[in-house]
Amino acid sequence: MTHDQNFKNLILDYPRPALEFFATTEAVDLSTARILPVRQEQLKERLGDRFRELDVPLLVEWPDGRRAALLFVIEEQTEPQRFSIHRLAHYCLDLAELLDTCQVIPVVIFLHPGAYPATLRMGSDHTTYLNFHFIACALPRLSAARYQDSTNIVARLTLPTMAYPPEQRLAVYASAQDGLAGLEPDPERRLKYVDFIDAYAQLSEDEWHVYQRDYLSRSTQKETLMGMLHYSRQEGRQEGRQEGRQEGRQEGRQEGLNSERRALLRLIRRRFGENTADQSTLMLERIEQPAILEDLFENLLDCPDENAWLARLQAAAGEAGY
Repeated sequence: MTHDQNFKNLILDYPRPALEFFATTEAVDLSTARILPVRQEQLKERLGDRFRELDVPLLVEWPDGRRAALLFVIEEQTEPQRFSIHRLAHYCLDLAELLDTCQVIPVVIFLHPGAYPATLRMGSDHTTYLNFHFIACALPRLSAARYQDSTNIVARLTLPTMAYPPEQRLAVYASAQDGLAGLEPDPERRLKYVDFIDAYAQLSEDEWHVYQRDYLSRSTQKETLMGMLHYSRQEGRQEGRQEGRQEGRQEGRQEGLNSERRALLRLIRRRFGENTADQSTLMLERIEQPAILEDLFENLLDCPDENAWLARLQAAAGEAGY
């Protein structure tokens, strides 16, 4: 699994802790907020154009209306030298237009050390017409010691990517595994993120044996850790992956369709109101083809009124065999 997929899964599995860790200054008062993923592929100006795809855009809404909705645009960038601030600005402007909001917060997670542009300024010598910047979370610049006892599961899982003295390597690994065992009650999630921690810790076999002898034996989470680490490292690891591969593909496809439907309904609600959204829900649930849902996103912006939209949706449902 590539780094961007690793972090995409991490953020979608733990959206609230992820925002509180990666975007601390903006992620305040999230306890009552509803956090929803937004479709990643942005609308094209022309059908033949290459699309822009985001890592994870998250819409944060407060049902009681205490705050205006915020859109967090989160991108994982493994190598800072490959980061394009121009591309990120494009992403944010596209989403701002699509969702009709200026409440957009760009966040970039840097996995490796290196320099990157922090701001994008456009203008003349005497006037600035665009001044764009973003929240940067450079994991190699963070001190692992600061987060070794954190109750934020995302902070604990990403400990191996942070800065620490070489002699603290196993202590950091142990803290990440203890955090996973203590903060995540779901056994399936534990097994999933054992692999995440191992992927970034990269322990040698000798280090693994020292961890078992000096850290695992003393852990307050010893029983839980022994179970999940044994499964992950022994014969059950391969067997479990083979059994779950087909099921995981199907579940992933269905969740992707559900996410597309939710995003489309939010746009329908914003454009035409609750009544039209309610009328659209049943027909959208019958559409299982991703290509038809993608076409509907583009059609929605072109429909002059709710009647035209419902007619188009009815036609799309017909194409889907409904």
